[in-house]
This record gives sequence, structure tokens and C-alpha cells, in this order.
Amino acid sequence: MSHRAAGVLLHPTSLSGPYGVGDFGPRAERFLAWASDAGLRLWQVLPLFPAGAGNSPYSARSTFAGNPLLISPERLVEDGLLDEDDLAPPEQPSGGPVDYLAAWQWKEPRLRRAWRRFRDAPPPAVQRHFERFVAEQAAATGHAAWLEDWLAYTCLARRFEGRSWVDWPAPLRDREPAALKAVRRELAGEIAFERFLQFLVFDQWRRVRRVAAEAGIRLIGDLPIYVALDSADVWAHRELFELDANGRPLAVAGVPPDYFNAEGQLWGNPLYRWDRMADDGFAWSIERVRAALRMTDLVRLDHFRGFEAYWRVPAGEERISATEGSWVPGPGKALFDALRQALGTLPLLAEDLGELTPAVHRLRAEVGLPSMKVLQFAFGEADSEHLPQHWSSGDVVYTGTHDNDTLRGWFEQAPANEQRHALDLAQCEREQVAWEFIRVVYHSTAERIVVPMQDFLNLGSAARMNTPGTQLGNWRWRLVEGALTRELAGKLRQLAEESGRWTESVEKIK
Repeated sequence: MSHRAAGVLLHPTSLSGPYGVGDFGPRAERFLAWASDAGLRLWQVLPLFPAGAGNSPYSARSTFAGNPLLISPERLVEDGLLDEDDLAPPEQPSGGPVDYLAAWQWKEPRLRRAWRRFRDAPPPAVQRHFERFVAEQAAATGHAAWLEDWLAYTCLARRFEGRSWVDWPAPLRDREPAALKAVRRELAGEIAFERFLQFLVFDQWRRVRRVAAEAGIRLIGDLPIYVALDSADVWAHRELFELDANGRPLAVAGVPPDYFNAEGQLWGNPLYRWDRMADDGFAWSIERVRAALRMTDLVRLDHFRGFEAYWRVPAGEERISATEGSWVPGPGKALFDALRQALGTLPLLAEDLGELTPAVHRLRAEVGLPSMKVLQFAFGEADSEHLPQHWSSGDVVYTGTHDNDTLRGWFEQAPANEQRHALDLAQCEREQVAWEFIRVVYHSTAERIVVPMQDFLNLGSAARMNTPGTQLGNWRWRLVEGALTRELAGKLRQLAEESGRWTESVEKIK
């Protein structure tokens, strides 16, 4: 039986619905049913963590917690935690791009209402699931015991009106035991509410995973290489990061000039003290990966090249740019040896894009992770490794990623020579480029291929998910109600059958 499989890249926030943002509710299940009909056997999502600056899931406020914005109010009605009347949509429901603030302002009062009902008269089934969640978290030790740190952090962030933990009063910034004990007592009510939210996120996602498994669809998650400075992770584990005595970064992450930005990108994340992580066997990193693999079947490791060497930009009072950095050796194979020893088989994918060196290729090969190929990158240089003739069966091939323009938008804005090269490859007219590129990846030698939903729908640049190096307007794209038609599913199912990418069972997919 063939192991070939086709997948779709779609973040849950991009699902349609009347509440301003996609979630883990009925529309996620309808999407999975449509994907199954379309012959898709992989669903890739972006990080599911609580989004940070600019609503970016790659600048999350925790690398373990789930995003409460993804909680489905409709599921709360089914569980007896809300009434149908609570689902009256906002006065101006967002059928268009996500409005994160408006969506949360509508959803938070209903989540608090659900919490009060659960606290006062919990439905028996929900109570059993909640007790299991609490017991699992209580059994965790060491770096696996993330929940209590997250609860204290997020409640304190609310008390201090969103100020970073770096600017909290010193006793709380420095996690003095007496100060933490006092604040946990003072904020006990809010902490209980936040614990309930984490239970709901994980419980509802568990249901989505079950439906996906029943549909024969495997889930691919995404783990950013770095975490945000203003996060529960850095606040709780300052010793693992390059910080000064007050918690401020000594150096920050970024990348030098590349395909996406001629000036490079200054991400601003604090950098790891890999030497200290190595001293305890990379325990924190192991728990990150373990937690990610509990959420999905496979995990894409973001910015893989940073494990071989990372771009270090010194921090300071004066304005700095990404061009002022330098390459510093990363943890290399030692990290992956520790991961394999702790976790066994590593169902990971390497996002090995960017400025790659022979050493990066060597590391990926040594640790045995699949490589990514992106068709949009194939036309900017002669004999690019992203051209189909250089793909292998083990590669995971994409038409584009969340950081790319859509296929249609890219082609319309590409230089004339790249357009000619693309048309020569696709052997089609300009209007057919998106679909013919999809055909190219489907019929390729790569066992696994992933296509952003925007490309399946042949959408232009307005549907782009993210523009690297920019802060505003990203992560907002959503499906239009009714976009996932039976006709499109049939067209994709036929393509999957023609290219040998359809199989009855997820068990047949590597």
C-alpha cells in the first residue's frame, strides 16, 4: 500500500464562524469531513499556544499552554456549561479577517459564565474530564510541571495590565517564594478560572484529534525554535536564557538578510543558554517536544538551522538591527540524541529553510529528519534545490508556507524571468498557475505534500497569512462561509487518486 499522502495547511483561527475567530467547535469537524472527502490525509496547524505580540502564534506567552481563544462556545452549550441564548453572535459578527480583541471581548464573559456554572453545579461528564486533567497535571514534576507557572504568570499579567514580567515589582519578577505564595492566595479565584480554561482547550482539542483520527487524517503541529521574552517560560526559567540580573536580554534572536527581508529580521526573542541546558540533559527542551507530540501526530521544528548555528544580535539601549549579528554554534546533534533517548522515535519535520550551510544539511541527515522543499522558492536562482528534479521521496513538499504569499499572489508579483520559468515548469497559461503547481507537487516523488488552503482556493495576496518582518495585519485570514465546496473536494479527491495519494486508513501513512 502506498505511503503517499496530501495535506492542507490551515490554522484553526482561520476556520469560518460567527464569533470572530475560528475555534475547536463544529466547524473544525466539518472541515475535517470535507478534507476527508477531498482525499487529504494530513492537516498542518500553526502553534496552538496563547498568542503574544502582534497576535503571532510564533511569539507565544507559553510554549505549553493552549490558546483559550480557540475554545468553542458551541461545545460549551453541548456540555451544559452555557445556554443557547449565550450564543447570540456579536452585533457585528466577523465573517472576514480575525479581530482578536473583539473576539476575546465577546468570548471572555461567556467563558466566565461557563466557569461559574461549572464551579457551582458541574455536569458529571465534564467533572470527570476535569478531574482527570487536574490529576495528570498534578502528577507532573520538574519541567513538565508547567501549569502552575502559567496560571500565576497570566493572572499577574492581568493584574499589571499587560506589563511584561520584566517590569513587575522585583519580588514577583524574581519569583521570591513568599511573594509567589501570597499572590497565589490573593488570586486564587482567577487562578481557578484560568485552570478551567486550560482544561477546556485541551479537552476540546482532544475531541478534534479523535474526529481527525476517525477520518484517517494525521495532524502536524508546529514548534517555534524560540519563546517570547514576555512568557511564562522565560519568567519561570530565567537561568536557561541569556538575560541580565533584571531579566533583560543580553542578546536576541533573528536572521541575517534573506529571501523574505533584505535587511534581515530582528525577532527579539531571548536566546538560550545551551550550555546550561546541556548540563541537565536538555530537560526543558525534551518536555517542550514531548508536550507538542501529545497535541499532534507529527511536529514541524521551526528554524531548524538554528540548532546547528543561530544568529545572535547583541542587545542594548541603542537601536539595533539584524545586520549587526553573528553566527554562534547551536546544540547540534547532542540535543537530538537526548530527545531520542527520552522519547524514542522522533516524528519530527525539519523546517530547514533560510541560509543553509553544509553543516546544517549534515546535521539534518545525521538526526534523520525529513527536509522541507517549497515550490515558490524554486525560481529565484539557477538549479535551485527547491525545483522538483531535486526532491526526494523523504522530503515534505509545500507550494508555500504561512510566511509566503499565496501562489497566485506570488506569481502576479514575481519578476518576469521567474514567471517565465514557472510557466515553463507548469506548462500552462497564467490563469492556471496555482492549480498546475498543485498538480506538480501532487504528482511529485515526495511522499508527503502540504498545500496552504489559500492555494487550494486560488486566492490572491489579500489572503496571505503572514508577511515576515512586519507587525500589523498578520494572522487574520479566515475562510469565507461556504468556500469548502463539494466540487472542490471532488476535484482534489480525483487528483489524490490519480497521484496515488489516497488511502483508506491513516495507519498506512508514515
